[in-house]
Amino acid sequence: MSGPHGAVVVTKNRDQGTGNREQGSGNREQGTGIREQKSAGCIVLANDGRLVVNKVAALLAFGILASSAALAQTDACATAGTNNAFLGIQTVRLWAGDAPEAKGKACEDIPTLTVMGPRKGAENGSAVIILPGGAYRNLAADLEGREIADWFTARGFRAFILSYRLTSNGYVLPVPLLDARRAIQTVRGRAADYHIDPNRIVVIGFSAGGHLAALSGTQFVPGNPDAEDPIDRASSRPDYLVLGYPWIGAISADTSHLSYCKLFNLMDRCEALRTAYSPDLFVTKDTPPTFIYHTFTDQTVPVEQGLRFYEALIKAGVPSEMHIFANGPHGTGLGKGDAALDQWPGLLETWLRGKGLLTVNKPAVTGKP
Repeated sequence: MSGPHGAVVVTKNRDQGTGNREQGSGNREQGTGIREQKSAGCIVLANDGRLVVNKVAALLAFGILASSAALAQTDACATAGTNNAFLGIQTVRLWAGDAPEAKGKACEDIPTLTVMGPRKGAENGSAVIILPGGAYRNLAADLEGREIADWFTARGFRAFILSYRLTSNGYVLPVPLLDARRAIQTVRGRAADYHIDPNRIVVIGFSAGGHLAALSGTQFVPGNPDAEDPIDRASSRPDYLVLGYPWIGAISADTSHLSYCKLFNLMDRCEALRTAYSPDLFVTKDTPPTFIYHTFTDQTVPVEQGLRFYEALIKAGVPSEMHIFANGPHGTGLGKGDAALDQWPGLLETWLRGKGLLTVNKPAVTGKP
């Protein structure tokens, strides 16, 4: 099935490894109803006091489901589908064919955007693109993906969760940056289809996703008006950045803290990578207005890294806001129930409201030149 402007719509579930959907039987309960019990490898159905034990049927059903799951795992990335459309969710490929620098055709070679619609009645025309962290080894898709999307959609945003290609699968920078740029261009280029304002695009990232988000806001590309692909005609510049405990100093030969170079055995290329992909080195007056959240006791990504980016924003004259909480480990997402850290989303909401992103009619306050 094709999405807007020929986008390929696919299903993709990294957590479960399958793309199959749950289907209710649709049966109505009658009389005393149907009660299901699982015991000793069989399914017992009780209806009006009659017990039916059917081990053979249960085993056959299990075999059919297992076969379907295997097929779904094989086809999930390549087969079009909208099996969760009733939830207002769909997943689209960033490129209709092979992505640039693709090493194969498996799930890990296909960058995608999972789209979640705003809460009905709360639509405000704003969009957020979410970049989960995971040290470029995996994606914290729930804590720093789905939970963030739900928070934004409840406030009227259309949310897009980016599944970018990972260095653990052989995709060294700048490949993840290519995916981030394309995601922003896709959302902006199809703004009319997604019912969003192309000038109200927030990019939020956590940890490694914060590093990638910061790169997207400092190394964006202008749209090419002569491009054959309409997506390439759109700019990849975010309108706003939100960074949660961002791994700004990811690329460093200093191994006293988490190092991208050490993690992926790239020490011989580290200096070249550092000078090319350290976001704080590329901040200019055109970098989007930024909101940063960090904790003083983060032992994985020292708070100095967030401060380094914030200081670069100050020097460039970019309107920005940073909140440092006294206590809290790395990877807290929206706060994870901590009495103090749970307050930071409220601070973010105030910042978004001040930018005009939570209302429909009020023009957004941007930092565009």
